[in-house]
Amino acid sequence: MMHKKACKQFTEDKQTKDMDYWNHVLWSDETKINLFGSDGVKRVWRQPGEEYKDKCVLPTVKHGGGRVMVWGCMSAAGTGELQFIEGTMNTNMYCDILKQSMIPSLWRLGRRAVFQHDNDLKHTSKTITALLKKLRVKVMDWPSISSGLNPIEHLWGILKRKVEKRKVSNIHQLHDVIMEEWKRTPVATCEALVNSMHKRVKAVLENNGGHTKY
Repeated sequence: MMHKKACKQFTEDKQTKDMDYWNHVLWSDETKINLFGSDGVKRVWRQPGEEYKDKCVLPTVKHGGGRVMVWGCMSAAGTGELQFIEGTMNTNMYCDILKQSMIPSLWRLGRRAVFQHDNDLKHTSKTITALLKKLRVKVMDWPSISSGLNPIEHLWGILKRKVEKRKVSNIHQLHDVIMEEWKRTPVATCEALVNSMHKRVKAVLENNGGHTKY
């Protein structure tokens, strides 16, 4: 498949990169964080005839439910800026995020910094490409399906688990808690995720560009 070939080519190109290279990458991504429950599948074990007993019915939120979308970035030096996305992300909104949140985070990594984002159509539009060129941002070539190569995906999982433990009750509180937990993320956590890049690249290579445990 094309995406496996692209992933394999990416990892072949990057397998000789040392940690100094990976330490200068600013990783970015978008995700949604729910106010209630999780994005995963909930399974309930029950006996015949128990379908509607309280213990076998998952609760739903009638009031105050919802979710928020966020854009964030990170590097081996720690978390970068986090920005909430109001409404549907479009090219103009992404331009604002790049200028207001990405650039300040990238500058902290110095002149050798490389920016990573995926191949979403908004990210690869002519407008965004021209903006990044104007800002003199080095952009990493990225395969369309990354097979677990992006370490920020694991950071989202860590963040969501921390937020869920806080038991927030409304959207405004959810915003505050997300930002608090994001800023509290230890640098060591980000560093460890980036340090796994050699293993991630090796795993994709060994699986000929396919999915890995990451």
